[in-house]
Amino acid sequence: MAQATVGQGQERALRGDALPAIDPISGLHLPTLHDVYLARQVVAHYLPPTPLLRPAALAERLGCDVFVKCENLQPIGAFKVRGGLNLLSHLSPEERARGVVAASTGNHGQSIAYAAREFGCDASIYIPERANPLKVASMERLGARVVFTGADFDEALAVAERDAAASGAFFIHSANEPLLIAGVATCTLEILDAVPDLDVLMVPGGGGSGLAGACLVGKAINPDLRVIGVQAEGAPAMRETWRTGEFVTTERVDTYADGLATRAAWSLPMQILWRRLDDFLLVSDAELRRATLTLLETTRQLAEGAGAAATAGAWRLREDLDGRKVAVVLSGGNLTLDALAQALAEERPW
Repeated sequence: MAQATVGQGQERALRGDALPAIDPISGLHLPTLHDVYLARQVVAHYLPPTPLLRPAALAERLGCDVFVKCENLQPIGAFKVRGGLNLLSHLSPEERARGVVAASTGNHGQSIAYAAREFGCDASIYIPERANPLKVASMERLGARVVFTGADFDEALAVAERDAAASGAFFIHSANEPLLIAGVATCTLEILDAVPDLDVLMVPGGGGSGLAGACLVGKAINPDLRVIGVQAEGAPAMRETWRTGEFVTTERVDTYADGLATRAAWSLPMQILWRRLDDFLLVSDAELRRATLTLLETTRQLAEGAGAAATAGAWRLREDLDGRKVAVVLSGGNLTLDALAQALAEERPW
């Protein structure tokens, strides 16, 4: 398989460097493999391991020995709940009493709402005005206060940070947070526990917490494991930041996959991705829809746009993946009926 392209702004030696202890931009400590094992103790108290399917029908289409990690079967339909539980478990009683605030397109917000309910903490989630209604209803059902603001995640984020500072609530970033990354990285621990000789791990991009966690765990346990990120073409900021070595912000996003719809990259996960990620693909919305239908037909599992991203990337790389052991992370599963109807009207499975 071809090696990933290194952009002009990125030192070629960087990929082989040891991870820094502290992110020089945010000042946050980078999580370690030890932190992930500690997080697994927390997560295991609240959540059982999710299934790792080995669907023969999907293997026939991709031409590889494929494993599907069903994070769509988490209580909120996405792996982010792992991070929320780990983080809230570390807050002091005083911090919980002040409440928590987050900004999200949906899955991070559900994660914080779920964890806040478990720990008896008030949660306010700031979301874009046209957020996924399934995710909004879930956050409200979990007891969170939902605040609609801004046209996209980045605008909601700015308001959430401002209001959290004014109220004294504990603000929880969706990616620049070591405890979140350590929590979601427990997903990769479960994959490698089941398939220690895995060749390739494919993970959705989004804000980068899950992808950074996959790199952190995967490369520490098996340096030969190839970790590949997959992001929507209409939201390329994080992939371009990884490729060039310079932070890229776009003016807008253009994808139906709200879990991938970010206009900026974040420093903490990027410190890991610059040094550990092997490749980073962009896929079209049409490919995401086809991947959703293919997963539904071959695994009977429902994936939203972000949840289908890893499978879409595996299809794109199927010639390179021929005969290998490949795991794709299916996260999340919060697909609206309207989005499913559009996929059925416009695309067919592979």
